[in-house]
Amino acid sequence: MSSLLSNYMQMEQQLKKIQSELDKLQNDDRFKAELEFKDKLEALMREYDKSAADVIELLDPQPAAVSRDTAAPTTGGTRRKRKLKIYKNPNTGEVVETRGGNQKTLKAWKDEYGSDTVESWLVRVEE
Repeated sequence: MSSLLSNYMQMEQQLKKIQSELDKLQNDDRFKAELEFKDKLEALMREYDKSAADVIELLDPQPAAVSRDTAAPTTGGTRRKRKLKIYKNPNTGEVVETRGGNQKTLKAWKDEYGSDTVESWLVRVEE
């Protein structure tokens, strides 16, 4: 029973932290500018009946054309490198960097705290 209460209290703490971060973000002028840009862009796309893919194709036609028309079929052997994910356990301060989901410490955390909780500890993703 106490583990449920502990888990609840921990999640409540995380929720307060996230809410605080959201409040800061909503008052950030850069965020407001990006949000305004996004809203205006979406309105423009609706006005001209264009999708995000249409806009991307219009602004950067070369990569799409290359991948569609001239790309050689993949026959295996080469696989794109996975992104590096960096997690930080807020309870211990321990940091885990992994390119796959099969990392020992990360699996132990997911077993102990739950997958959703551990995923909320994701600090950043790098190429």
